Amino acid sequence: MKFLIDAQLPPALVRFLEAAGHDAQHVEEVGLRNADDNSIWQFATSRAAVLLTKDEDFAQRRLLSDAGPTVVWFRVRNCSNRALLQWFAPLLPDVIDRLQQGEKLIEIV
Repeated sequence: MKFLIDAQLPPALVRFLEAAGHDAQHVEEVGLRNADDNSIWQFATSRAAVLLTKDEDFAQRRLLSDAGPTVVWFRVRNCSNRALLQWFAPLLPDVIDRLQQGEKLIEIV
């Protein structure tokens, strides 16, 4: 699975996903750290990457659009990188299953 990690999420998430056997990039790595939402949306779409984000705007856009990247919306408060990864690790298998089933918006709380 290919992922693009949005700016509000840590680059450590890239390493975590790569260790789990996935292809992942952070927006910072691809020169989109300060890009507008449309640029990030288009980049993810062009790479067929799933967009992982904390930004509700991307979730809303996915709801209103028939095209564009799949969005995994992290509904978690600000926390340390370690806490975020510990929270997300047990959720990843379910997220992957849902992505493989074709869900276009996955909200994880």
